[in-house]
Amino acid sequence: MQEVFFILWKKKEEIDLSKQVRSYLASAVRNKCLNWLRDHKKFSENLIEIEDQYIQSSLISPDKLIENELKKKIKSSIDELPPRCREVFILSRYENLKYMEIAERLEISVKTVETQMSKALQHLRIRLGEFLTILMIFVFRLFD
Repeated sequence: MQEVFFILWKKKEEIDLSKQVRSYLASAVRNKCLNWLRDHKKFSENLIEIEDQYIQSSLISPDKLIENELKKKIKSSIDELPPRCREVFILSRYENLKYMEIAERLEISVKTVETQMSKALQHLRIRLGEFLTILMIFVFRLFD
């Protein structure tokens, strides 16, 4: 992944900014991975399966693939939270309740809601750290 960003930085003058950066990055990473597999190929069934998956995935847009992967990672990260922490997080982020409303609904203090949200957000930052670059690209695209 770092190699792709290094290449991106080296070729920054050549890149057409009118095209989606996200698609370019997804293609560059995918191609870099395929090159590595090709260079380290030892005719195994697993490698052939990976190549077949690449052919199938090329029919789906890179943006959709990234979005689906990110959704899976977010869901699994939320599922890892302790039950009360997960409940507080879902009420806050998915049902858009204020901390006071959550506290009243769950019959806990506002301070407990704050603590649980802090734990949930810290956990998500750690688990989703590898997706930070992708998230930043999504955010920047929103402002284009």
